[in-house]
Amino acid sequence: MIFNKEYYLNTFRVTEDEMRRLAAEGLRKGGDFCDLFFENTSFRNLLLRDGQVTGGGFHIDYGVGIRVLKGERTGYAYSESTDYPSMKLAAEAAATIALTGKDGGNGAAFAHGELVEGQIAKLIRDAKDRAAAYTPSENNGGRPVRRFFQGKPNPSADRYPMIEDWRDADTAKLLPCLNRLDASIRAKDSRVVKVIAMITASVTDVLMYNSFEELKYDTRPMGSIVATVIFSQNGAMENKSVSRSFRMGVEMITDELIEEIAAQAVEGIDERFDARKPKGGQMPVVMGAGASGILLHEAMGHAFEADFNRKGQSIFSDKMGCRICPPGINIIDDGTVSGNRGAVNFDDEGVPGQKTYMVEDGILTSYLHDRISAKWYGVTATGNGRRESFRYNPIPRMRATYMESGNADNESIIASVCKGIYVDQFSNGQVKIGEGDFTFFVKSGFLIENGRLTAPVKDINIIGNGPQALADIAAVANDLKLDNGTWTCGKEQSVPVCCGIPTVLINNLTVGGE
Repeated sequence: MIFNKEYYLNTFRVTEDEMRRLAAEGLRKGGDFCDLFFENTSFRNLLLRDGQVTGGGFHIDYGVGIRVLKGERTGYAYSESTDYPSMKLAAEAAATIALTGKDGGNGAAFAHGELVEGQIAKLIRDAKDRAAAYTPSENNGGRPVRRFFQGKPNPSADRYPMIEDWRDADTAKLLPCLNRLDASIRAKDSRVVKVIAMITASVTDVLMYNSFEELKYDTRPMGSIVATVIFSQNGAMENKSVSRSFRMGVEMITDELIEEIAAQAVEGIDERFDARKPKGGQMPVVMGAGASGILLHEAMGHAFEADFNRKGQSIFSDKMGCRICPPGINIIDDGTVSGNRGAVNFDDEGVPGQKTYMVEDGILTSYLHDRISAKWYGVTATGNGRRESFRYNPIPRMRATYMESGNADNESIIASVCKGIYVDQFSNGQVKIGEGDFTFFVKSGFLIENGRLTAPVKDINIIGNGPQALADIAAVANDLKLDNGTWTCGKEQSVPVCCGIPTVLINNLTVGGE
């Protein structure tokens, strides 16, 4: 949702002139760049347990974060008040941190007293000139490099549809949704002993301004519904969680969605109870479409984030332009999927959201960049500068990460495997970015014997190496599926993401079984 500019200025009780002055305050000690990130978030939740609504809450988070960049240094400070004196103190603190407490540089002449209009204009003009004059490195392959992202937010291109605002929703309307979900799950399986269902929602007003005089704003809804179910059979217990999350308003919760979650909650429970730990070893692994994309996110996606590569911490730091997997494979990080949990109209630095091909036809073609890494590499920012809230500075983060469909079909892929494992749900993954090694716990899957899915399996780990796993991809099906669960990525701070993958055959991974 994108309201008019005045809505955001009024929400944060700030004027454009004050934002311009604050940006200049960030530059006055010699900073290269300053940006302001205003946030007003309303959170609410409802919890149902054992057929009764047992909890709920509502709170608001409000404030502004101010960042100053000077070379490789970042100064960051925030204020939970948007009165001008408090914001000015935050700007001064960020500037001091960026300059390690020393005045000097381009803004030294204006280091004391109140800035006047001529000084403000010069500080901002000089910052823009320095950015425009920056000469890209050879890393950009001769392509034009975009440094500025002026332009008003466009409501007609909004990626966050919200027909009914969560802030206006009547709790009495939401309670029956949880009750219907509970009843539907229990009606589908007599082994259900407990249902925990929850609706969580937030609406975030965002206003951004920087020393390039870029002004961006939008309102970001997020709704989630989660069901965790515990089953009992002959003294054995199993549990399963199902969730859906979208950047939408209350209208996302429909009877169809409730029934979809309930059906998935009980699906495959017979196999869960029958599953056994198989014999381990090295073997082909078929990754099922959808939620298996978490392995792609963790084992490959993080290693493509530009800060890890800029610092030489990623296994892919020296692989730009190199073939890293077979021809025909495309791996994407996408901020343009409307209503998706990872969608962005623009990132938390004001860079427009876009669809970024990290791997094209098997070649590594792009890292995921914020403004800092884009300048370092001499490329255009990809819209991946994201932050948890105004209390955090932005860093390169994923949005919706997936592999495009291939030409095979999932049945023929499974049929091609004589002995292996099919997996469709992972949890508790660990990845070493520098070495590329990963380990993931498999929640559900099947043995593949003579081209057929046979016995269900559980309590196994999939162990491998990211670059080697990419190189060992033998087939990609035409059934890409994005998983719309409540995926949240933690990397110093938490942000909502999405992941997906088509059915993929990896020729050789280690299965940790008996």
